Amino acid sequence: MISGAGAMWKALPHAQRRMMLSLLAAIGLANVAQPFPDLAPLQHGPTVALILVAPWVLRRWPLSNSAVGCIWLFLLLHTFGARWIYSYVPYDDWARAVTGHDISGLFGTTRNAYDRLVHFAFGTLLTLPVAEIGRRHGGLSWGWSLSFAFAAIGLGSAIYEIFEWVLTVIAAGETADYYNGQQGDVWDAQKDMAAAQVGATIAVIALLRRRG
Repeated sequence: MISGAGAMWKALPHAQRRMMLSLLAAIGLANVAQPFPDLAPLQHGPTVALILVAPWVLRRWPLSNSAVGCIWLFLLLHTFGARWIYSYVPYDDWARAVTGHDISGLFGTTRNAYDRLVHFAFGTLLTLPVAEIGRRHGGLSWGWSLSFAFAAIGLGSAIYEIFEWVLTVIAAGETADYYNGQQGDVWDAQKDMAAAQVGATIAVIALLRRRG
């Protein structure tokens, strides 16, 4: 079984294999002096599981380096935010150290918006991989594959927000709020889904222009 897994790993294109290894390294670095060790497994566990099954998935349903690169970049953004459980990514501290001004003050926001950026990236970066799946493995035309990807982004966002709601019901209130990154915003789920759909819209337009 181990040799079989090794063979599937080696069968990956070199560029894709390097992306997987660099993502594992990023997860390792994100857990050095981890500020929220109790939630780290919940944040990083799904990413590690995805990397472990990636060789089998990509052998069964191959994707281009561009599509895998989009997934890789999205997971890097997630890994970065997961270190600080999203709600506490210290981008304002970094901005003040470099420029003397914080980003939240510049945009007039009071919440940590890194999670919104990642939801936007979910739509922007995953539209191409999902469209490629529809075209390569679903037999869809390019136009219909983009429509499929746009709808899939909305479905994926909704499923994830339902998962967060279930977590809120099951977990202790404080723990759930930390994981969800709601930061007291009762419309957080709707705004997250809207950010993903805006990202998907931009990606669809860009891909149509590139194809045209």
